[in-house]
Amino acid sequence: MRAVYAEAINPENPLSGLAIGERPEPAAQPGWAVVRVLASALNHHDIWSLRGVGLSEAQLPMILGCDAVAETDDGSRVLVHAVIPEAKDPRGFSLLSEKHQGTLADYVTVPAENLLPLPEQVSTQDAVALPTAWLTAYRMLTTKGRIQDADAVLVQGAGGGVATAAVVLAHAMGKRVYATSRDAAKREKIAALGAIAVEPGARLPERVDVVIETVGPATFDHSLKCAAPGARIVVSGSTSGRSAEMLLARVFMMELQILGSSMGTADELRALIDLVATQGVRPVIDEVFAFADARQAFEKLATGDVFGKLVLAHS
Repeated sequence: MRAVYAEAINPENPLSGLAIGERPEPAAQPGWAVVRVLASALNHHDIWSLRGVGLSEAQLPMILGCDAVAETDDGSRVLVHAVIPEAKDPRGFSLLSEKHQGTLADYVTVPAENLLPLPEQVSTQDAVALPTAWLTAYRMLTTKGRIQDADAVLVQGAGGGVATAAVVLAHAMGKRVYATSRDAAKREKIAALGAIAVEPGARLPERVDVVIETVGPATFDHSLKCAAPGARIVVSGSTSGRSAEMLLARVFMMELQILGSSMGTADELRALIDLVATQGVRPVIDEVFAFADARQAFEKLATGDVFGKLVLAHS
């Protein structure tokens, strides 16, 4: 079968280890199902895998990808939940393409309970954006950020997959949304999605109850300064570096909560599917590539010049 996979690890030049070619079709083990992939989507997780983060040479070749809409034997469309329970992992789980082959292939095998039915009103292209970036954003806002108790939200680094999803979802939930971006063009696009777009570090007209933080050290001090008393700063990434300094007095005097968040549960993904189906929420798609053009999609992802999701059409 066709597949996009890591054949080598290169921290400095990750795309040098990317291969597109034939791999064996998966065989289902008890409790798992093999499904035909209709569409998949790229994530920065795929680039990190090629750098060797969470993936070792001993595990190669590894098919990349966490996101997929697939078709079952009876012709039903399903959304693949990429989180696999893993007792030996410190997180208690792994993602597809870490210990189990990923979704950037003609077929993928996953636990049967990880296949979530899709309603007719949710398109394949919209659905395939949901399992990683949009699910992460949904969990950050709801379970971790308790957005129902918030009036205003700050999203740092809008333009990336999680941050853009957070803007759309928070706006759909009726909240005032502020979003930062260094890129004027991206600020214009994020404003069109309902956010008040500002430059990084800009003073906001109010303090916010929830901050969505995926950037890290470049924005973390600003996140602290913008937080209202008792605010939740929810962190799911650190694209600008691994470590951030913080003024601890601000944390304890303002009684701030700094919460980590990673992916989400199957129930949260079901709730997200329902939100998209019933509230008219549309995931932001940057570009759709033919499967044969997967390397071009990876090259675009690596540049960072992306607004929304990059999708692969498998047919």
